[in-house]
Amino acid sequence: MSSANPSPLWQPDQQRIAGAQVTRFQAWAAEHHGAPAAGGYEALHRWSVDELDTFWKAVTGWFDVRFSTPYTRVLGDRSMPGAEWFPGATLNYAEHALRAGEDPARAESPAILHVDESHGPTPLTWSELRRQVGSLAAELRGLGVRPGDRVSGYVPNIPEAVVALLATAAVGAVWTSCAPDFGARSVLDRFQQVEPVVLFTVDGYRYGGKEHDRRDTVAELRRELPTVRAVVHIPQLGTPAPEGALEWSALTSADTAPVFEAVPFDHPLWVLYSSGTTGLPKAIVQSQGGILVEHLKQVGLHCDLGPDDRFFWYTSTGWMMWNFLVSGLLTGTTIVLYDGSPGYPDTAAQWRVAERTGATLFGTSAAYVMACRKADVHPARDFDLSRVQCVATTGSPLPPDGFRWLHDEFADASGEVWIASVSGGTDVCSCFAGAVPTLPVHIGELQAPCLGTDLQAWDPQGKPLIDEVGELVVTNPMPSMPIHFWNDPDGSRYHDSYFDTYPGVWRHGDWITLTSRGSVVIHGRSDSTLNRQGVRMGSADIYEAVERLPEIRESLVIGVEQPDGGYWMPLFIHLAPGAALDDDLRARIKQTIRAELSPRHVPDEVIEVPGIPHTLTGKRIEVPVKRLLQGTPLDKAVNAGSVDNIELLRFYEQLARERS
Repeated sequence: MSSANPSPLWQPDQQRIAGAQVTRFQAWAAEHHGAPAAGGYEALHRWSVDELDTFWKAVTGWFDVRFSTPYTRVLGDRSMPGAEWFPGATLNYAEHALRAGEDPARAESPAILHVDESHGPTPLTWSELRRQVGSLAAELRGLGVRPGDRVSGYVPNIPEAVVALLATAAVGAVWTSCAPDFGARSVLDRFQQVEPVVLFTVDGYRYGGKEHDRRDTVAELRRELPTVRAVVHIPQLGTPAPEGALEWSALTSADTAPVFEAVPFDHPLWVLYSSGTTGLPKAIVQSQGGILVEHLKQVGLHCDLGPDDRFFWYTSTGWMMWNFLVSGLLTGTTIVLYDGSPGYPDTAAQWRVAERTGATLFGTSAAYVMACRKADVHPARDFDLSRVQCVATTGSPLPPDGFRWLHDEFADASGEVWIASVSGGTDVCSCFAGAVPTLPVHIGELQAPCLGTDLQAWDPQGKPLIDEVGELVVTNPMPSMPIHFWNDPDGSRYHDSYFDTYPGVWRHGDWITLTSRGSVVIHGRSDSTLNRQGVRMGSADIYEAVERLPEIRESLVIGVEQPDGGYWMPLFIHLAPGAALDDDLRARIKQTIRAELSPRHVPDEVIEVPGIPHTLTGKRIEVPVKRLLQGTPLDKAVNAGSVDNIELLRFYEQLARERS
């Protein structure tokens, strides 16, 4: 990695820099908290990690966080795991999410815009959102739901899901959700761990132009979740409530002002689940206060979102980005919920949603951007995206070609757009690095580490690296780090997940480079790292090179240590319709990798496969495929409930048998 200073792809103009919330925050923090007034973002970031307590105190002041009882200190204990944030403080996340509705001038403007495949956008105003949350929270209390009880949702990305989350938080209960495309086993692997007392369900959902009836799955969930005392039926497909279930409309019809339970800062807010592919998913618990302050920082300072914005991110209720999207409400931003297929009726579907809703931040996956590029979609030419200020991507690193394509598409049609590739994790429900509205964007790079996050790249001995590939570590606590995992009484699973490599330091499991310019490059997961002749390589670099070829829809590269000391590195490819894997394509694949990366990156074999397996949140499954190729039986190599298509894995299991 060169430390040269190439020309940026995009540079914010002085007007954008001056108007950005992070610029105004820095000036305010300099006046009130001793932050550096000069030196721009780099100086602010350095201060935010060197003066961690003061930084987070400043965040709560800038965003006017309402503490029902005051805190005694910002950080009572800094050790990881186990950092103690804002001891003594009480507050409520939902109170902050609904605060914009207290302003009579905002009450009838939309808090939520809901779009599905055939309708929309349908607005839900701030006053109506407050009323529904107030009504439902009162009903939950009437059902005996108390602080700390778990409330679960088997629901799509619809306004009812947001209302249910906020009502749950208002009473101090703990929310957890799965999307209705998850099968019963996947849902039970998650919900059975946390033993919910209330279950919100839909009768089905619409996706890809079809209705998908989920009533049988809901019946199975009811049978297998004995702790559930009440089931709430949301009639997405118009069916009547099953026997014994409560109707959504009956619980949300009262004109009741919301009442917010003041809970300790570290009181659990929700449970998220890792996309772990072996064993039960990790049930990750994050706190009301930790999420509140972390998301205010991310949404307000990094995404630069406020009351005049409309925030769209393509997601489902089974992915942390849905929770992050809901937190757009914290800054008074209108959030856009899209319930449907990302590619229906055509690949341009998500851009159409942005046009229809006037989205100012358009969030999607890197895979969607690359699919649009291959499908010859021209978003800014074919749709009115003049309100879009930022296109943000996550889920996997955005390849350089994705940066160039987005930049060129918008530059040709409607002026340049800020491209924010971001990276974080379910584990913190936030970003470690990514969007900064005041910094330039370089091709293939995340702009900078986030405020308050001491992000570093370390070698195996724990030495920080610059302009070299190392392990992604965070050396100071973040408020949204898990307060614990569910059913992990001694904390051993939590400790082993992040702190077993470097004691007291969070190791996330990604390879990164911190450049001498301060930007960040993500190279892929370190636990499935390719290692040839002692040189470690990230799989993401190979995917980027290979998937530029029009014949290749998707790829998967695995490095397998063999019993004889050898190393086998096959590249599996899923071909585009009409393409064939012949000698010419094999040669072009290898030549592309050799030219763009190095001879060491060239695979030993190129093998056509019927498809690439993913987790339920869309990540390529590398480690279980490696285990299968090493001879591990399928039922031991992967948790079937965590995979989008278990049948695809049988191909790799059979291949291992044939090679043994």
